Amino acid sequence: MEEEKVITPEAQPAAEATEAAPEVAPRRDARSRGGRPNGRRDDRRGGRRPRANEPKEYEEVVVDINRIAKTVKGGRRMRFSALIVIGNKKGKFGYGTGKAAEVPDAIKKALEAAKRNTFEIHIAKKGDTIAHETIGKFGACNVFLKPAPEGTGIIAGGPVRAILELAGIRNVTSKVYGSRAPINVIRATTNGLTGLKSYAQVQALRGKSEK
Repeated sequence: MEEEKVITPEAQPAAEATEAAPEVAPRRDARSRGGRPNGRRDDRRGGRRPRANEPKEYEEVVVDINRIAKTVKGGRRMRFSALIVIGNKKGKFGYGTGKAAEVPDAIKKALEAAKRNTFEIHIAKKGDTIAHETIGKFGACNVFLKPAPEGTGIIAGGPVRAILELAGIRNVTSKVYGSRAPINVIRATTNGLTGLKSYAQVQALRGKSEK
């Protein structure tokens, strides 16, 4: 009978003892795969990249923000109204109003309305002022505008100053009579500015030729 051989761990073949363990690929962290578990890059990052600074077509000024309340069956419903003036400081300006439940939404609506409601005026090249005196009227509000020499600046209140600055007028004096509601003042100022005539038109009305 053949003797049974007992194989001990020391007696195992060297090839089996030194057999290399299967290599396991290192697990990549989710961050190294684009920040998402499935290894895809987050394409939404492209929408959050800062855009190049593009020049604005208009500059805007918030003239007035008012809280309004409407009484309904369930109680009072609070909302906000915004009044905005825009302009490019080259003779073009506009104004608009907007109402919404939140102030940012009201400002956004007013800005869109102002872009649809723009006016162009003539500015005297000498002194950056208006060509002649004018009185703008709206309802119970009258706004008197008078040209001023260079260096005077804008002598006007809040709503009137906002329109004159954004329209590009730098030297003028003004006075408001009657109603002081911001929307009425702005409408009266717009009425006065849109009624301005150029220097050539004034000379033609006087029967004189422009030199």
